[in-house]
Amino acid sequence: MAKGKRLILLGAPGVGKGTQAIRLAELMKWPQVSTGDMLRDNVRSSTPLGLQAKFFMDKGELVPDELIVQMVSERLSRPDCKTGFILDGFPRTVTQAEKLDEVLMRLGVKLDAVVSIEVPTETIVERLSQRLVCQQCGYVVQKNDGLKIGDRCPRCPGSISRRKDDEPETIRRRLQVYEEQTRSLIR
Repeated sequence: MAKGKRLILLGAPGVGKGTQAIRLAELMKWPQVSTGDMLRDNVRSSTPLGLQAKFFMDKGELVPDELIVQMVSERLSRPDCKTGFILDGFPRTVTQAEKLDEVLMRLGVKLDAVVSIEVPTETIVERLSQRLVCQQCGYVVQKNDGLKIGDRCPRCPGSISRRKDDEPETIRRRLQVYEEQTRSLIR
């Protein structure tokens, strides 16, 4: 097992960061640190952070930096991140990147690589508008699963639905926000 690698995967919503991060995490035995997953878990559990985040997520906007940075800082401080980690979709703004630098300095670690995944906008809209997920466990339905909205999840007793932020209008808004706030970070 490789040790001590710290990676960031960047890209617009729906480019496959999560899919690639999961594959890398399994292969390399590093934790996948996904702000999206952490936020959805908090929303699903109706935590104070989740309730604050839901307001922004439902409108297709980015959750404020201070909430995200606090959550990431806590996660990277856990023992399983000492041997490496994959940041999935964080940072998304220059401010978040600057705050991440502070967190990493405090933890005494450095990044090894940043990878930006690029996919055409129309492909993203098509992909996300067809995505279905379990309301309870977050399982993402694959096209060949044959499941539809309202079906029972194959992994838990939850129900399959479309996330509110996967409606085409909201997806386009999310992509617009990404272009406005994240492109400068990639440059």
